[in-house]
Order: sequence, then structure tokens, then C-alpha cells
Amino acid sequence: MSVIKPSLAKGTRDFSPVEMVKRNFIYDTIKTVFRKYGYAEIQTPSFENLSTLTGKYGDEGDKLIFKILNSGEFLKDPKKKSFDFADEDNSNKLIPLISEKALRYDLTVPFARYVVMHQHEITLPFKRFQVQPVWRADRPQKGRYREFYQCDVDVVGSESLLNEAEFILIYNEALSKLGLKDFSVKINNRKILSGIAEIIGKPDLIIDMTVAIDKLDKIGLDGVSKELLERGFTEADLEKLRPVILLEGTNEEKLTSLKTVLAQSETGLKGVAEIEQVFEYVESLISYGLPLTAKLELDITLARGLNYYTGCIFEVKTNEVAMGSIGGGGRYDDLTGMFGLKDLTGVGVSFGADRIYDVLEELDLFPASAEVGTKVLISNFDAEAEKYALPIVQQFRNAGISAELYPSSAKLKKQMAYADAKNIPYVILIGGDEIASGELTLKDMQSGEQKKLTVLGILELLK
Repeated sequence: MSVIKPSLAKGTRDFSPVEMVKRNFIYDTIKTVFRKYGYAEIQTPSFENLSTLTGKYGDEGDKLIFKILNSGEFLKDPKKKSFDFADEDNSNKLIPLISEKALRYDLTVPFARYVVMHQHEITLPFKRFQVQPVWRADRPQKGRYREFYQCDVDVVGSESLLNEAEFILIYNEALSKLGLKDFSVKINNRKILSGIAEIIGKPDLIIDMTVAIDKLDKIGLDGVSKELLERGFTEADLEKLRPVILLEGTNEEKLTSLKTVLAQSETGLKGVAEIEQVFEYVESLISYGLPLTAKLELDITLARGLNYYTGCIFEVKTNEVAMGSIGGGGRYDDLTGMFGLKDLTGVGVSFGADRIYDVLEELDLFPASAEVGTKVLISNFDAEAEKYALPIVQQFRNAGISAELYPSSAKLKKQMAYADAKNIPYVILIGGDEIASGELTLKDMQSGEQKKLTVLGILELLK
């Protein structure tokens, strides 16, 4: 029998115990904040019917959906037996014949499907969060994987802008609890962007306009101007656009300027009013809660998937390390319309857990508790010491302290090497003297300090 060399599928990763403790620290922190704001967790299957996913992400997105081959003998079906495999035009027609299921591409479409299927059981507004893996048949590269986790929180069935304000506070609280001290929550509104396109007489070119101005921080004003000219805008249009693109000042000053610029656009002014309302809610809420660590910034160049969003748009960036956005989202109308349930508005945001992990790692912000698995190892020198230690290890576990008894008698050097390799901070040594006196030797693996304590004394210290 030949030996198979073990390998990972491209674009996937293993997570070590140390990495899992850190990842769970992130997820647990974020989930605690979600629950605090009234959101409940749901889960949906790893795979959906292919028809549920197809046509929801555009042609490019559809190509990145991982299809699952039907089980069973393919050629037993007469319809499939006669299929012309040589005809290249038949490739798209072949997929439905051999694949009826696919791995989920994101958490949003399965959530829409869930809401429609459970519409008679859920109470609107329905507030849910989901932390699960998704799969994309993308070309793997640094920071881009074929399997990765999404961390989404959404509310459907409510038009209230209080939801948008609370998402700002959710970002503020969760990221502060994770240890970040300097981060920005950027906000914009699709209606403001529509209003800008309207007043320069190019409402049909809104997508072209926003795709270009969204690149301002990457290619600068000259690059944006060049791209706009290539996309059908005139120099006269650019004269009107430049002051808006380069809008500066406080949020209040920006809003005042926009009211003047958008005076002739009802849609644009509605977007300005929505942003003002969100800011008012945030102001009221923080006066009774946690201070606002986040820098809340109105950013007119923020676009985020304009085809999808219909109201407020969010993006979160850390200012402490060079990193792309670590979160984002926005208001969408008719999320469930694709499954026949019309006019159900919603708003949602997500946390980029993988990027947040990298940020915390770079800034050394993971607490010691997020790096420790076992807290104390009890040595095992012989049968008598093992018998003496068995009830003690359970005492520690009953007290909520993670503890291990070394599973077989071995030399001290070997047991200490085990504790070192697992980053176990404390080792309890039990020999004949300890059994006779009832005072055990506790060794601090970091300082090397040793002290004699009773079991109760050690319990108090470790708690």
C-alpha cells in the first residue's frame, strides 16, 4: 500500500490549539456584545440547494460557488447518458444535471432564505447573528482563503434608524473589549450618493461615479478625475464633484455643506437627514453608557457595494496598524424579495474576524487568558503519588480551574518539558514529603519560584 503524503486543500488552514483559544476569544467577545443588544444566534447548513445561491451574487460570484457533485451513478440516468460532453456550450447546462447542492457562499442569502421559510415563527423585527464558515472557489492568495469565517449581525423588519446607531455602539463596545484603542467607524448614505449624481445630471452613472470616488485613498484626486472622465463625466461635472469629494471639517460642518450642495435633490437631503438622525441616537445612547472610543466619521467617498445597499453604509478601520477594513455593512431593502417575500427592509454589519485576529496579534493584545489552555499540571512520579493526586485534579476542575494529571509516571525533566511545550503556567510537584505533610510544591513556570501550599491555598492563589 502506497503512503499518501498529507497535504491541505489550497486556500484552507488548520488551526492549532493556541490559535483556537485566540479565535474563540474574539468570537466569544463579539457574541457577548451581540446578545447584550438583543440579538439571538442562528445557524444554517453548510450547504444549500444550488438554486438558492445561484443568481444572487452576479455572474462573477456564481463562478466562485463551490458545487457539490450528486451522489449515485451519474450515467444510469438516460437523460445524462445522451449528454454531449464534447460540446463546449453545454458546460453550463451540465451543472444542474450533476450538481443540485453547493457550499454556502456567504451568510446573507441563507439568512434571507431562513427568514422566508420561518416567517410565521419569527417575531419582527427579527434580530439575529451568525458566526459560521463560508466557501468561495477564489484564487488563494495572502489574506484570501477558500474557507473562512463570517461574523454577521442583522435586523430585518424595522425601518428605525435606531438600529444603525446601535450597530455603531456594537462596533464601539466589541472592538474596545478586544483591546483596540484607535479605530474609525465611517458612515455614508446611498441616498446622498444618489443625490450627488442627480445634481450633476448623471443619475444613470451613479455606479461609475461611486466606483471611482471609492478609490480616492488609493489613487488620489488626479486618478479619480481621470477615471471619471473615462467613465463619461465632463470637466464641468468634475468642477461640481471635487468640492464634495474633498469635503472636510467636522461631521456637523460636512452635513451643513451637503445641505447646501444637495438643496435641489430631495433624495440627497433625505440621506443627510438619516445621517443626522443616526448621530442624534448615538449621542443620546452614549450619554447613558460606554464612552465612544470609535472615531465616528462621515465619509462621502465610502461606497461599499452600491448595487446592494439602499441607505446608511458602514466601514470600520483600525488606525493602529496598516490593515484594510475590519468590518462593514449597511441598510438594504427587499432582502427577502429574491424568495418571494417582498418589501422587508433590513440592516446588518459584519466583523472581519480574520483581520481582527491579525491586528490583535500584531499589537500583542491577546490577554494571557486567551493563550492558556491548561492552567496547572500535577506531576506523576509513581503509583502512590498518582493515587494521591487523582482527587486533587478533580478538586481543581470542580473549582473551574483547567487541570491535568500527567498520565503516567515519568522523570521530572520529561514532565516539565511537557508543561513548557503547552505553556502551562503552574506545575504541582507531589512526592513522598508532600504526601506526608499535606503541603504541595507549587512551581511558577515563568518566574521559577516554588512555594509549599495546601490544596486549598493553591486553589485560592489560582482563582
